[in-house]
Amino acid sequence: MPAWFNLILAIVLVIANGFFVAAEFALVKVRVSRVEHLVMQRRFFAKTARWLAERLERSLSACQLGITMASLALGWVGEPAFAALLEPLLEMVGIHSAAVLHTMSFLIGFTIITALHLVIGEQAPKIFAIRQPELMLLWTALPLKAFYLLTYPLMIGLNAATAKLLKLIGLKDADGHEVPHTEEEIRALLREAHIHGNLTGNEHRLLDAVFEFDDLICRRIMLPRGEVEFIDIHEPVAESIKMIRRTKHTRYPVCDGSLDEVMGVLHVKDLIGRQLGDGFQWQSIMRPPKKVPESMPISKLLRHFQGTHQLLAFVIDEYGTVIGVVTLENVLEEIIGNVADEFDVEDPDIVPDGPGAYVIDGKAAVVDVERQLGLSFGENDADSMSGLLMHFAHRVLNAGDEVDLGIAQAKVLEVSDDRATRLRIHLPE
Repeated sequence: MPAWFNLILAIVLVIANGFFVAAEFALVKVRVSRVEHLVMQRRFFAKTARWLAERLERSLSACQLGITMASLALGWVGEPAFAALLEPLLEMVGIHSAAVLHTMSFLIGFTIITALHLVIGEQAPKIFAIRQPELMLLWTALPLKAFYLLTYPLMIGLNAATAKLLKLIGLKDADGHEVPHTEEEIRALLREAHIHGNLTGNEHRLLDAVFEFDDLICRRIMLPRGEVEFIDIHEPVAESIKMIRRTKHTRYPVCDGSLDEVMGVLHVKDLIGRQLGDGFQWQSIMRPPKKVPESMPISKLLRHFQGTHQLLAFVIDEYGTVIGVVTLENVLEEIIGNVADEFDVEDPDIVPDGPGAYVIDGKAAVVDVERQLGLSFGENDADSMSGLLMHFAHRVLNAGDEVDLGIAQAKVLEVSDDRATRLRIHLPE
């Protein structure tokens, strides 16, 4: 064949090799969900791309067959084509030895064809497909499907041989190529999206908090029993009204002496327009109490609130004892952060107190302290910092006690009802 024909054929084979490489990497990189989105957008060749993605293993086999055929054919015609064109040029510069002409034309031709093969037939289409897999798949979908159908009988044999080989080395066939992302992978993708500016800081924090949502249980977000304000039916009504005015909550437990005898829940809006004399009975307007186990995930607690239309529940332990209360606000704060209304007066749980030192509220969650200070106190069952101190000290603490937390030193500043309410931790330099 004429040298120019072989040259054109070599260039066509390089482009064909690049086509199959681009199609292969686009198929591997693209996610099926993105292909479905393209179909919904009615993009050209999107349905063909979905057809190929649904038959990924055979589509990849078609790509590999195309790459192999193009590479072998290129090696067959490429070097001779360039060598035939180079020999006259070498003769023009004074090289007439047949051995030298053949050797130099071979080396130069081999170098040129290798460079074209790597740049145009491999690297450029591969990088483009990795960066724009959806676009590349749309461009290559129709020709690849045609090649797939033309070589289908051969695909059957190749896939059977591949499956047999994989079976021999202990790998089973997979129904699909796309493995769902794990939670850690999704969170890593969210961090990367935030770094590159695709997610704002608020969006990243919100989405990241959702992943922790189902890992939390009621006990970790409840208001502990000792901090619960309740209405005692044996106290004068006037005293209870004073307490309501002082604390300014929306809902109050109604109890017979203590939280061990919960009778119901009072909503302060039910007091509007009522005569609150000494003979008033709280039982006449209270709502039935709802109880949830301390181990209930807060995702289920949210559904509980939605189903019962009561936004306060009593948390009980395994013995049926009320150990605290939890509200819808406690649940939502785990997703969107702290929500304080116009009556809330809350001090921050963690306050810097000099180099490497912090004053911490005893009721602060251990996980929040670990996250904010970049610490890890190891495996323990403590929910609050006061519980963590008792976990390490193995006793009830008094003001002034110092506790070694392993990675930090803690000092108890205040104690109330045998519980550390304020502590100071100092991190080693």
